[in-house]
Amino acid sequence: MHAHGIAALVTLLVSATFGIIVALQLLWPELGRDTAWLSWGRLRYAHTQGIMLGWLGNAFLAFLYHGVPILTGRPVTSRALGAWIFGLWNFAVMVPGWLLVLAGISQPLEWAEFPLVVDVFVVLALLLAAVQFVPCFFARGLESLYVSSWYILGGLVFTLLSYPMGNIVPEVVAGASGAAFSGLWIHDAVGLFVTPMALAIIYFVIPAASRRPIYSHFLSMLGFWLLFFLYPLNGTHHYVFSVIPMAAQIGAITASALLGVDVLIVVTNLFLSMRGSGFVPRDLGLRFVGMSTFFYLVVSVQGASQAQMAVNQAVHFTDWVVGHSHLAMLGFASFAAAGGLVHAWQRIAWARYNARAITWAFWLMTAGMVIMFVDLTIAGLVQGRLWADGAPWIESVQATRPYWMIRALTGIPLAGAFIALLVGLTTGPRGAGLREVEASIGTEPVDEIAPRLAPAAAVEAS
Repeated sequence: MHAHGIAALVTLLVSATFGIIVALQLLWPELGRDTAWLSWGRLRYAHTQGIMLGWLGNAFLAFLYHGVPILTGRPVTSRALGAWIFGLWNFAVMVPGWLLVLAGISQPLEWAEFPLVVDVFVVLALLLAAVQFVPCFFARGLESLYVSSWYILGGLVFTLLSYPMGNIVPEVVAGASGAAFSGLWIHDAVGLFVTPMALAIIYFVIPAASRRPIYSHFLSMLGFWLLFFLYPLNGTHHYVFSVIPMAAQIGAITASALLGVDVLIVVTNLFLSMRGSGFVPRDLGLRFVGMSTFFYLVVSVQGASQAQMAVNQAVHFTDWVVGHSHLAMLGFASFAAAGGLVHAWQRIAWARYNARAITWAFWLMTAGMVIMFVDLTIAGLVQGRLWADGAPWIESVQATRPYWMIRALTGIPLAGAFIALLVGLTTGPRGAGLREVEASIGTEPVDEIAPRLAPAAAVEAS
């Protein structure tokens, strides 16, 4: 767990560096012009894949090593297998993936830019992760599964199925059919990998950190099944007004609207579960997942509306969409991942823990995310209006430059937040996190939640 956590934070800093350079190149296109590996397209690929696979992938794997033994009462399959998964994910996927992309060897597919040779190792690592974690859940039967367990199982299984579909199939299926498969993956990457793992963390941390049960198990499971029934249908809404059959487009738009309803159910259940914890919870892990839940609400309502034809026509290809994607990956998913890491770190008796640095990380990350999202949303509306009025494209570029400047400046608080998070989990007294838990909510089991979710069980597992 510790190794994946550190790898997550290191890859986050590297990916953020790529993103900041890309943002600066929108203002100064000549930046890196004479250096091939610094070109905008290559850095952008390295940035997006680094965030999804490097930062979020490692953070999710780190949390699974903490959460799965507690949820199941059983150890993971093999410590040696864990070393193989770590090595594959970081030294057969991330390092060569970055090097190949920066060298100009990539796939022209959204959220699937790493070349096919790297995709093979991603699939292998996902298969080994399923072997590592899935068998634990079947030891006591499905009737005893907690809601986080369902999301973990769904995320591991569906990602293993959908990753080859989105990363390999479009290479062998030509034309609009290949684009349709790619469009499905654009959303499945978020909906069947990122979202289930983030929600598994949120559903785990809220009761464990607040010592209160989830408000409604029925609403939890309703949200789970609606997510996995609806999300695979959504991807085609990226191709509204395209040559893809209109029936598929209408189906995706309808599924997107229904998914917005699903998210309202999930978020209502989560916020009711946090009642009594305060607007800004004292527990830092809970604070991160609470903000993640809020961002999940905003980004999902925005996405459901954005899929509608009238809205899509106005904002497609604008910075509105860029703001939306950042709110999903940097807002919802990254806050959940950070909350999961902080929660797990608190319960490792020998881990260093610096609460002040983590507090700074939360506020800097929140400020940077909110300013970036609002800025890019406004920029998108400005661009969409100019295009609708028939203004020359260069006018939209000139009108957007002030917003791009603000976007680039948000890299300062965000980079500061990521550095502070790394400092918070690598400096400070050993065991300070555990002492903080003991002084706040205590480590005695809470029977009405589930003994396996009690902090004491977490201490034993770590």
